[in-house]
Amino acid sequence: MKNFVFISPNFPVGYWKFCEELKKNGLRVLGIGDCPYFELKQELREALTEYYKVSNLENYDEVFRAVAFFTYRYGKIDWLESNNEYWLERDARLRQEFHITTGFQPEDMERIKRKSTMKQYYAKAGIPTARFHLVEGWEDTLAFAHKVGYPVVVKPDNGVGASHTYRISSDQDLERFFREKDGNLYIMEELVDGTVQTFDGIIDSKGEPLFFTGNVTAQSLMDVINTQADLSFYIVRELPAKLEEAGRKTVKAFNVRSRFVHLEFFVLNRDQEGLGKKGDVVGLEVNMRPSGGVSPDMMDYAHSTDVYKIWADMVAFDRSTLPDSGKHQFCVYAARRDGRSYALTHGQILEKYGSSIKQAERVPDALADLMANQFYIATVDTFEQMQTFIRDVLAQQ
Repeated sequence: MKNFVFISPNFPVGYWKFCEELKKNGLRVLGIGDCPYFELKQELREALTEYYKVSNLENYDEVFRAVAFFTYRYGKIDWLESNNEYWLERDARLRQEFHITTGFQPEDMERIKRKSTMKQYYAKAGIPTARFHLVEGWEDTLAFAHKVGYPVVVKPDNGVGASHTYRISSDQDLERFFREKDGNLYIMEELVDGTVQTFDGIIDSKGEPLFFTGNVTAQSLMDVINTQADLSFYIVRELPAKLEEAGRKTVKAFNVRSRFVHLEFFVLNRDQEGLGKKGDVVGLEVNMRPSGGVSPDMMDYAHSTDVYKIWADMVAFDRSTLPDSGKHQFCVYAARRDGRSYALTHGQILEKYGSSIKQAERVPDALADLMANQFYIATVDTFEQMQTFIRDVLAQQ
């Protein structure tokens, strides 16, 4: 029996489904987390052979001892994974320490974590990216900003999500950023006028997708966080051919194997010098984990499938045992902020959309800055129906 160590299997909350499907496929699933055992969902407790609670997942020595204990008790660990961007580097270090070869190693981190290094691999795939500058001295950074023109975007070169990401629109903004920035190494990029679209896929050991789809976010996530705007995005009914091609090329260039990935691109809203024509695809960044929050569930709703099972099949069999359902829809997420007055009440939304509503729940506090506070997920057949749903949920009085 293969041993799979799952780090933090309780967050995001839906990750118990990964564990359940691994168990169904005959793997021994061993959990490590900082949540007390009896606070875990019942379904997760039933999926785990054993759970090792640490006082703090940030404490590498504690997590190391947990993996060592599982090795002593059950033998060699075959897989170790968190499916979480925050723990990618720590997961890689643990794999190296325990000679686990099914996953990224520390030497892989540079190309999949540093946004500046990612650009080399996008170039290898033949995909353009925004011009950039690593922020160090004032004079060279100012010169770059003047060269590409304001506004520019600055963000941590090694960061998670859209946190600490800023739009700089003037020399004065840049001066303020230099005064207030923390100790992170920041990357500055020219602003790309494009819509963020993704390639989300489950990749086998040969670098081929067993499943793929994509999502579209019309809003800038940087702006959502910085202005605390409402949020909406959707899973596509069918992935456009240009995005599929870009996704496959990126997987090959980054040598991705045996992973769930979330690859981000811009689709240009207008011709942009050095990047391409309107509608062309530009590389943004790679994320070597599933799209966050409830996105895996939304993929299931959109394509009448089970990505948790497909991923577990990839781990156990290096193939998918699920046929294509043939039924594909848009799946849309719209979320409101607390403290605002909306045109439709919660009850009115549920009444109007009925069985089209797949989930209507509160967002965990840890994700609320980006994902807002109260979300609604629905499936619809047409783009126009999706736009109407977003307007209905987010319209304010």
